[in-house]
Amino acid sequence: MQLTRTLGAALLLALVTASSALAADVNIASWNVMRLGHGDQKSFPALASVISEFDFIALQEVMTEEGLDRLEVAVEKTTGESWAVQASHRIGRGSYKERYAFLWRESAIEYVDGAVVFLDTTDRYSREPYSARFRVRADGTEFVAATVHIFYGKSKQDREPEILALRHYWEWLSESYPDTPTVLLMGDFNMRPDESAWSALSAIARPLLASGGSTLSSIDGRYANLYDNIWVPRTLRLPIVSAGVFRYPTALGWTHSKARKHVSDHAPVYVVLETKEQ
Repeated sequence: MQLTRTLGAALLLALVTASSALAADVNIASWNVMRLGHGDQKSFPALASVISEFDFIALQEVMTEEGLDRLEVAVEKTTGESWAVQASHRIGRGSYKERYAFLWRESAIEYVDGAVVFLDTTDRYSREPYSARFRVRADGTEFVAATVHIFYGKSKQDREPEILALRHYWEWLSESYPDTPTVLLMGDFNMRPDESAWSALSAIARPLLASGGSTLSSIDGRYANLYDNIWVPRTLRLPIVSAGVFRYPTALGWTHSKARKHVSDHAPVYVVLETKEQ
């Protein structure tokens, strides 16, 4: 897999020489796909090539159903496998609205229940988070996938209210899916994880990525802001094999300029979870 090219040499060697039980490792990702469905410059084969590296992916900035349908078809064509998709309704204030979506390889993941857009009674979110519960087929492990795209605004101060509200949202997730402690809060947070606004959520959850960048710089090979991340429970020990940013322009052999124009200005972030065959 291209994904392993981003891992360190020692970890790569460990993956190659590990027991056959690791063959069932599940790759979970999150990606802002940059206005999917708007315009005619998107390369769906390139998008599909990147997504095929994962078993499950949460998507932000899905603009149209047509774009999402085309993406699913392209992924199935690329992988030769059946994939499933689930999406929210159009969410947003004013005229700008987007969808969230989950896309998964059906041989590896199955939907369980609980797909819902958060009921934001205090109107803190421009785009309310979306969540659902899924199961890893290899060993029956269940996880809650939640995704959000934080409002960017004109400054960090405009983003802070939604970041602060994520503590309450996390608690809501725990109450809404009480039998599933594995919660993955994924998305484009438009704020680095070391900012003070994260202090409330950081008391009960932690980001898998603490340094580096996930947005494509205009300079090839360079990444700017670490806006994309995956937050997990602080008190729960997860079987994490690795986590990181999948630098997809390198995998495609593309310049950053070409990648930003035809795919996305964000790179996917991912976590690899070890599973055991039943």
